[in-house]
Amino acid sequence: MRLLVNSGFFTRSIKGQENQQEEEEEAYALTPSSKLVLKENVTNSSPFILAMLDPALVNSWQYLGDWFRGSELTPFGEAHGMGFWDYCDRNAEYGNMFNEGMASDSRLMSLVVKDYKSIFEGLGSLVDVGGGTGIMARIISEAFPHMNCTVFDLPHVVANLPDSSNLIYVGGDMFQSIPSADAILIKVSNRFSLLKDLQYFISKVHGILFSYISNYILQWILHDWNDDECVSILKRCKEAITSNGKKGKVIVIDLVIDEEKDEQDIIKTKLLFDALMMVLVTGKERNKKNGKSSSWMLALAASKLQHHLA
Repeated sequence: MRLLVNSGFFTRSIKGQENQQEEEEEAYALTPSSKLVLKENVTNSSPFILAMLDPALVNSWQYLGDWFRGSELTPFGEAHGMGFWDYCDRNAEYGNMFNEGMASDSRLMSLVVKDYKSIFEGLGSLVDVGGGTGIMARIISEAFPHMNCTVFDLPHVVANLPDSSNLIYVGGDMFQSIPSADAILIKVSNRFSLLKDLQYFISKVHGILFSYISNYILQWILHDWNDDECVSILKRCKEAITSNGKKGKVIVIDLVIDEEKDEQDIIKTKLLFDALMMVLVTGKERNKKNGKSSSWMLALAASKLQHHLA
């Protein structure tokens, strides 16, 4: 308990004595961080934590040295003889655990939709790229019943998931093609709020809005992939939002490293996720810099998307 108190997951207090015969009693209370693992809360992070602490992921860190000297793309590949996404596909138990972890993260986005409602107003259709089981898209479809939403993910992820009046599931490969729509959403598939409360998380995470009139959303997807792969995804997004002769919008919700402005706890968390991407996949957390040297700006320039960095 002393470690958890020192880490900020509980607070400790001493109950006062009513008389000298009574012994002092320690009392512990929840903090915003520990409340994030309460099952009854919409912010419940338990599924994500279980997915991230699974031995398959934790053991991969032990292969950093072998990875440096070997030929595998990632330490995870060095440990398991296959890439992370192939492992999720071939190991149904962990694949389901991972998808549930990502779904629990998406439930937090109900607050983002509420606070940034203007981004979605006026849109007729939206595709959530890499949307998993569709928690995020369902939140948007319920908030905007006039909008036709599509969850686009690998076929085995969306198989047998039920459609609704304005929400459908489509299986495919985002490196090949993406369904056309007014908007595309891409989000990062990791939690960032264990060190801070939810409102602080929302205030610190940067969204990247590409200024087209229709919309696609990429919510925490691009950090899983290297620069060339990100450019390929963004090009497919541009094709999808312009296929009907109109201009659309691509909305990216992702971590952005800003070492000049980020507070210490925030930058440590972002750099930890940067290392996690190195261990599991071929991606990284990208930086925010002035000028054309920013890794975000280079990816946007290569994909020929006009952009607005929020």
